[in-house]
Amino acid sequence: MTLNAAERLRTGEEFARNLALTGLAPHDVAADLAFTPVRLRQTLDVDPVSDPVDVWQLRDHLQQAVLDAGGTPVPYSVLSDRSRLRARLWFRLRSAPRHVFARA
Repeated sequence: MTLNAAERLRTGEEFARNLALTGLAPHDVAADLAFTPVRLRQTLDVDPVSDPVDVWQLRDHLQQAVLDAGGTPVPYSVLSDRSRLRARLWFRLRSAPRHVFARA
């Protein structure tokens, strides 16, 4: 499963919107996922060199973090549940860790 340029752009925009909804800084997400800052930037941008498994893990992490922060995630137009079924045939997807939000 590969994404074309338009799909990568749309997914990157969805990542940016969901990241904003989490209230997390990029370094928080990188730490949660054990990504380097460069790896996170490539994945957020859905750069052609980004690992598809990282893309799915980031998607799941951001979606759960938005929910945990009390928000409603922006839906993913390309990285849908149906697309996940196909991706599982091609890639060994990893579960995403959850961010631990501090209680006020």
